[in-house]
Amino acid sequence: MILPHPDSNFSLNLMVLGADIIKHLKKEKGYILVEKAIDHFTKQDIKRTPAMFLNALTFLYALGFIEKKGYRIRLDLSNKED
Repeated sequence: MILPHPDSNFSLNLMVLGADIIKHLKKEKGYILVEKAIDHFTKQDIKRTPAMFLNALTFLYALGFIEKKGYRIRLDLSNKED
């Protein structure tokens, strides 16, 4: 079992950040600009950076939750089970 450091901040965990991105993209209907999503993401917590957003987005894309078209992204839950 992996024990986290006592001073670690779970709100900056990759999976927590990914879940926040999913929540935001669920509210948006259709494709949105990546810049708009980054802006919303970084405004939620002062400790969040655009690099954290891109890491979480890459994680979600690798799992098949994100669909992209040019500079726009959207949540793709078409092949996911509940």
